[in-house]
Amino acid sequence: MRILALDIGGTHVKMMLSGQDEVRRFDSGPTCTAAQVVEGVFRATRDWEHDVVSIGCPAPIVNGKPTKNPPNLGPGWVGFDFAREFDKPVKIVNDAAMQALGSYEGGCMLFLGLGTGLGSALIRDGMLAPLELGHLPYRKRRTFEDYVGAAGLDRLGKTKWRKVVSDVVSRLRQATNADYVVLGGGNVKKIDVLPPYTRRGDNRNAFVGAFRLWHGLGTNLAPADKQVPTELGSPLPPGEG
Repeated sequence: MRILALDIGGTHVKMMLSGQDEVRRFDSGPTCTAAQVVEGVFRATRDWEHDVVSIGCPAPIVNGKPTKNPPNLGPGWVGFDFAREFDKPVKIVNDAAMQALGSYEGGCMLFLGLGTGLGSALIRDGMLAPLELGHLPYRKRRTFEDYVGAAGLDRLGKTKWRKVVSDVVSRLRQATNADYVVLGGGNVKKIDVLPPYTRRGDNRNAFVGAFRLWHGLGTNLAPADKQVPTELGSPLPPGEG
């Protein structure tokens, strides 16, 4: 089965075909509609043969469909029929959930995507649960997303922002009982020292997740007793785990 993977972002749409290493892309932006994405994909992949399509969309996804327009893209996403437009079977998940799926290495993993906002997803023993943790209140009537997203980075500056990221990671890891946290998204490169029980993600893992969608979404993806990854930050002091 040949899988066409689409990772839709606020500035680019990236594409990969299963079995290949090449990544293709085209610009998106604040006026980009769902129909324009499909048109762009057709133009960019006309020489790629595929059987099914995986889509990571930066919006809440319920029952395989966007329930809101992505905040950094144009209109026309809610109710858009991707399967009809592509004339192929399609699976759609939140973009953070797709990268989480590709980052998973066993146990209970919390994924946090540091980008324009804060993407989040939890995988426990192979079962994927998309989350919207970024919208929860954090401080001074602002949300987690307001502090660790791009606006928070601009407002706080890099030094204070890094401290806030460390605090948010610790709070959310403990709240979800996660064994470890994967930090992904474009702004993770601005963090030099990772928080405890944390490892760095890779944006290419979104494609790994896209391919995994067709091999058991919602079923066990790895042995439940698999060891927690070794590339982690320092362990928490006693009593703080």
